Amino acid sequence: MPTTPVLNRLSLSAQSLTVLLLGLMAGFFATYSANVNLATLELDGPTYALVQSAFNRNVRHAGFFVCFFGPVPLGLIALASGWSHRRAAWWWLLALAVVAYGLGIVLFTRQVNLPLNYLTESWTPATLPPDWASVREAWNRANLWRSGLSLTLFAAGLAALVMRLRTAPAESARP
Repeated sequence: MPTTPVLNRLSLSAQSLTVLLLGLMAGFFATYSANVNLATLELDGPTYALVQSAFNRNVRHAGFFVCFFGPVPLGLIALASGWSHRRAAWWWLLALAVVAYGLGIVLFTRQVNLPLNYLTESWTPATLPPDWASVREAWNRANLWRSGLSLTLFAAGLAALVMRLRTAPAESARP
């Protein structure tokens, strides 16, 4: 399929938004790991149960969902509308970042963090399970994983965007 200016603009716009959302999520996860998780280590069990449950409930809003899930569909739009550039390194780097985000962040969160969230939310501060601290440690480790991976994927997405912008004049000159 030949490339058109409209498809190029759509692809570049979707790619730029994908990178923006990757950066926002990297910042979110890193801030949580570097600040919130460290602060919760100072809390006793009942206070931790209340605070962590409140964080989990309050992060469930449209803005967060757009930022969290957005890189996958936007990245796929960028890749599909930029299909004519599939031989370019930036295209493959973006594809890698989008797939890794879908598996390593979205699916990982569903399989690891969400079950821990639901477990924490089921606690009552007066009757914590004996292993509450190990659940907190598991959640913190999982979030640290998401922090490192999301930062790496943001860097990859940004590198793909820079690569694309550096090669854009040469690509647009192709028949």
